Amino acid sequence: MKANLAKVKQLAKDLRKDYPRSPREKLGGYVIAARSADKCRAFLLDMNGEYNYWPCSLASQWFSFTGITPEQFKEVVATGATDEELSKWIEGASAVKDPDAVLKWNNTMRDMKLSEMSLQAQRYLEEYIPQFVPPPRPVYVWFDVYDLEERRFS
Repeated sequence: MKANLAKVKQLAKDLRKDYPRSPREKLGGYVIAARSADKCRAFLLDMNGEYNYWPCSLASQWFSFTGITPEQFKEVVATGATDEELSKWIEGASAVKDPDAVLKWNNTMRDMKLSEMSLQAQRYLEEYIPQFVPPPRPVYVWFDVYDLEERRFS
């Protein structure tokens, strides 16, 4: 596949000035994937600011579940693939073909409480949340951290 950074630029968000999509938004039927696409496009153009495409604990959940590697995804994103084209590619490239398994995984991710995460992740978020999530809104599930910090909730 051939990189086309001009096409990527037309689709990319400048994450130095804007936020990537919520992890709740789906791409190719998966939560986290749309956010990963935003971060990857920005990374390819050096517009990712403080956002990391890879490594990323959130994206690692999606890559691990689908069997898609960060490098494979980046290669496709670098072609300037639109969200629609990425969706089709993800559906074909994912090792998971059972729509019920995808639905269950999406809901598990959406509903994951901090207490259900690894101890390492809990330790990290214990310091991260008071530093970056505006009070007084409490964090109920993992995805809240992103949506509260990026002001999608009021």
